[in-house]
Amino acid sequence: MPNLSRMQRQATNSFREGNLDKAERLCAGILEYRPDDFDALQLLGLLNLQRRRAVEALRFLSQALRVNSGSADAMSNLGLALHATGRFEEAVASYRNALLLAPDHPEILYNLANACLELGRIDEALAGFDDVLAKNPSHVGALVNRGNTLLRFNRPADAILSYDKAHAAMPGHPRILTNRGHALRRLDRPLEALADFEAALVRGAEFPEAHFEAAMTRLSLSDFDAGWKGYEWRWKTGAFASQRRQLRAPLWLGDAPVSGKTILLHAEQGLGDTIQFIRYAPLLAGRGAKVVCEVQPELQSLLSRFEGIDIFSKGEPLPPFDLHCPLLSLPLAFGTKPETIPASVPYLAPPAERLAHWRDRLPRERPRAGFVWSGSASHKNDSNRSIPLARLAGLFEDPQLRCFSLQSEVRDTDGEVLRELPNLVHLGGALRDFADTAAVISLLDVVVSVDTSVAHLAGALGKPVVILLPYAADFRWMRGSDDTPWYPTAKLFRQPAFGDWDSVIVRLGDELRQWNRSAVTGQGA
Repeated sequence: MPNLSRMQRQATNSFREGNLDKAERLCAGILEYRPDDFDALQLLGLLNLQRRRAVEALRFLSQALRVNSGSADAMSNLGLALHATGRFEEAVASYRNALLLAPDHPEILYNLANACLELGRIDEALAGFDDVLAKNPSHVGALVNRGNTLLRFNRPADAILSYDKAHAAMPGHPRILTNRGHALRRLDRPLEALADFEAALVRGAEFPEAHFEAAMTRLSLSDFDAGWKGYEWRWKTGAFASQRRQLRAPLWLGDAPVSGKTILLHAEQGLGDTIQFIRYAPLLAGRGAKVVCEVQPELQSLLSRFEGIDIFSKGEPLPPFDLHCPLLSLPLAFGTKPETIPASVPYLAPPAERLAHWRDRLPRERPRAGFVWSGSASHKNDSNRSIPLARLAGLFEDPQLRCFSLQSEVRDTDGEVLRELPNLVHLGGALRDFADTAAVISLLDVVVSVDTSVAHLAGALGKPVVILLPYAADFRWMRGSDDTPWYPTAKLFRQPAFGDWDSVIVRLGDELRQWNRSAVTGQGA
């Protein structure tokens, strides 16, 4: 029998030196003679984790724990493997079991906090990172992820302080600089943010997130040339890489004639993005292309009214095509600048039968206003863009203004408030898809919305719309202006300071009263 102890030492050293193939061979050799060798099983689990073979890692680490259930390291490593496969609840349980064996172990606490952050349990995550830092104040990972957690709490100024400490411990690190730049963007400090992104790219020229964040910053500053070019880096970021379509047809970015070609335009992000950028489809048809659009199912019935454009729902079989372009690459492909945005509205219209259906169901009294106060609760920026209904309640006291809720998703707390607002009629539950929503909006006099797909829909329908924006709005709304070249009928009400919805609501109340007086006077005339 070979010297198994020496083989184990060699395997451990090979693993530390990064020679994973040799370590794997040595561990496999050990297991031939001793199938329940704990150290070999755990090392195989770890090297499979490093190779991102999480399923194999789970198998070996589970075997290791059957041999020695009292190993905190193996229990924690099992948590890492579960985390890597997206089984975050099980990872939390594994980390907690490990902490029973090794209380207050900083790395296990850190891993537990990371899993809580993935699950959206941000209170637990923040407390966990604070526990780690109480034991090791210079733990860079905890400082960075504490900053990330504070952003989830919509506390970018506090996040920057955490990133500053991480950067002091690890100067020039691209990830830290990029995260800090993102927090600066949230505080509407774009030039400082851009400096951080550029510094990150000095150290990591191919770091996708820094390129992508810089692109959005430049777009917010109306630098469309550099901004839309840089926006193509999205496909290499962790958030978008898995969503990139692997299609045989060439990608079209405006560099080839399209006349006589069939081009597929495909939705890639949210419903509002599809509504905003579908405006380019008729322009391609005008260049002689046959245009096929693949969109979200909720939009198919509305967008099918586009003349000369074939609309397919995601998941449906597609016809053959020669070229393809993601919807948010179209501004780049058309060389769009702020002054050349195709802004002819309306470019959408509801189906006639839906319009007739809702015309018979809405009260005939005018004026009529529609409201959307929150987007999806799962949106990463929800805490920054949504407004609790209770804060808007005073807007619905004017009996002369007929108010309608267009919310598709009403949160429990908002539902309780909604029941106490008799002048705010909830239509959202009866809206089957965006064709219904478009029909209702067409029958209203004005729409008030936070930054959601309904705001885009109202703009695309050419309806007067007031869009309520946070202090640092999404890049598409740019900065400083009360209007937008994307939607000529829109007014932008921006927070004058971070988190200041009160000023926005006061301004909105004044606007609605003035608009209501004008509408009533007009009716009387």
